[in-house]
Amino acid sequence: QVQLEESGGGLVQAGGSLRLSCAFSGSFFRATAVAWYRQAPGKQRDLVARITTTRSTNYADSVKGRFTISRDNAKNTAYLQMNSLKPEDTATYYCHANWVGTEYWGKGTLVTVSS
Repeated sequence: QVQLEESGGGLVQAGGSLRLSCAFSGSFFRATAVAWYRQAPGKQRDLVARITTTRSTNYADSVKGRFTISRDNAKNTAYLQMNSLKPEDTATYYCHANWVGTEYWGKGTLVTVSS
């Protein structure tokens, strides 16, 4: 059974940093792109960053230059380094993968940025 488990969220002051991790249990991690999404209360879930199997990346405009997505195939883990955090980054962050038409989501990790 494939599971994605996020960790690393918490409370941080504006301007601070956090690193989120997504631990992936499943044999196809290195064969699939991985993405981070976020959802603030009352808002839709939006793409934050995505990394392909060839480590090509793309980011939402709102996080470009501040967030960095990476992956460690040996550890079956993806990361989201978040710097210069702003109150508007407050949300639950979810890890996502899609394999052969099936979408996989973690349960999310809450990031709260205080002003």
